[in-house]
Amino acid sequence: MKSKKDAFKNRNNRNRLSIDVNPEEHQKIKLFATLQGTSIKEYVLTSIRERLERESEEKQLLAMTNQINPALKEVWDNDKDEAYNEL
Repeated sequence: MKSKKDAFKNRNNRNRLSIDVNPEEHQKIKLFATLQGTSIKEYVLTSIRERLERESEEKQLLAMTNQINPALKEVWDNDKDEAYNEL
């Protein structure tokens, strides 16, 4: 039989995050959560997940750009294209 401690541990296999917000921020969050028909908790979690995804995509794009730039530099850095630098 599982102890209360084991049951609690399995049920809450998450870390708790607690933040303080000013009253105006709290009201805005509450308003937007209500407009979306969701709880404040779900609204905040969804917002954080979307931000993390967006920043992850931006980081991947930046990494790809940094890989492409050296190859493009080799292609563009030649005597034939030097005339375009003076335009």
